Amino acid sequence: MPIPSLKEQFAALVAAPSVSCTQPGWDQSNRPVIELLAAWLGELGFACETPEVAPGKFNLLASYGSGPGGLVLAGHSDTVPFDAALWAADPLKLREADDRWYGLGSCDMKGFFALVIEAVRPLLDQPFRQPLLILATCDEESSMSGARALAAAGQPLGRAALIGEPTGLHPVRLHKGIMMERIDILGQSGHSSNPAYGHSALEAMHGVLGELLTLRRQWQGEYRNPLFDVPQPTLNLGCIHGGDNPNRICGQCALEFDLRPLPGMDPQQLRAIIRQRLQPLAERHQVQIELAPLFPAVPPFEQAADSELVRLAERLTGHRAEAVAFATEAPYLQQLGCETLVLGPGDIACAHQPDEYLQLERIEPTLQLLRRLIGHYCLQPAVQP
Repeated sequence: MPIPSLKEQFAALVAAPSVSCTQPGWDQSNRPVIELLAAWLGELGFACETPEVAPGKFNLLASYGSGPGGLVLAGHSDTVPFDAALWAADPLKLREADDRWYGLGSCDMKGFFALVIEAVRPLLDQPFRQPLLILATCDEESSMSGARALAAAGQPLGRAALIGEPTGLHPVRLHKGIMMERIDILGQSGHSSNPAYGHSALEAMHGVLGELLTLRRQWQGEYRNPLFDVPQPTLNLGCIHGGDNPNRICGQCALEFDLRPLPGMDPQQLRAIIRQRLQPLAERHQVQIELAPLFPAVPPFEQAADSELVRLAERLTGHRAEAVAFATEAPYLQQLGCETLVLGPGDIACAHQPDEYLQLERIEPTLQLLRRLIGHYCLQPAVQP
């Protein structure tokens, strides 16, 4: 099967729906994307594994060459949901205009795989002294189950890993973690004419909100990293639901919030501190309060500034490595022993937005960057310890 042109690959990947979402009505299998990539890479001589992580959800690990060391080029195969009415044209149809390619996943980040394939094709007639691995994961935009499964399996990968998330071709060596948490309060409903008839979950939640905001002030006073645009950890009160009628004491209330810790802050410890603050409120209001993660926390990420991969990426791009607020799969690749960096051609400002795009002027610099990284980690002889 002949491999399509770069633009045709972009178009096929954009056209293959692969939304991952916490809402079942939106959530889709990523099988079509994985099958496209496996077919193209298999045609190039890559050995492809496509393990099923969950029903209808697949990872792809494609390898060329063998042995220790090497390079991992990684990304996620899913996209966020979309509102087609807000797009200028069909989100699942690649459109070229204004020196950009528009389409869902063009920037974040299915298009990165087409660039990887285009970069590696002219190099395959050379001997690969260290392996090249191409990793496509599932559900990064929701549970990160693909990267978690990979980390849990513990299979060593390359000595370096590049994740092609949208960074405007600036290397990123730090990002915050993300915790999405839910607090459920179970009180006792009753007639509102007498407060003694029940125990208000809503009033207890008022106390919970106060404790969370107090902790936010405390943590923002204790932790600060000037490398980030927002140098403190953040805590966002996202949504709240409770009660059913003005003349009933509120029997149930739930809050969902997001906490973004800095490197050096341990999600498990933060959760333990929150639980400690909630227990006295439960006793005072005579309610049950439960705290549970909506998803397992994504840890903060930091790659050492003096690591080989960071120094090389800074030299190749001409930019110093930065910090970003959004989370990626980098901590999970790092757990597998890879020096890890986030670096891709898209812009985060247009990710998750209507009319997502990739600037065409970014394509050639990305190809050159990828080829030089592959040359360094795969075509040169392995570095002996």
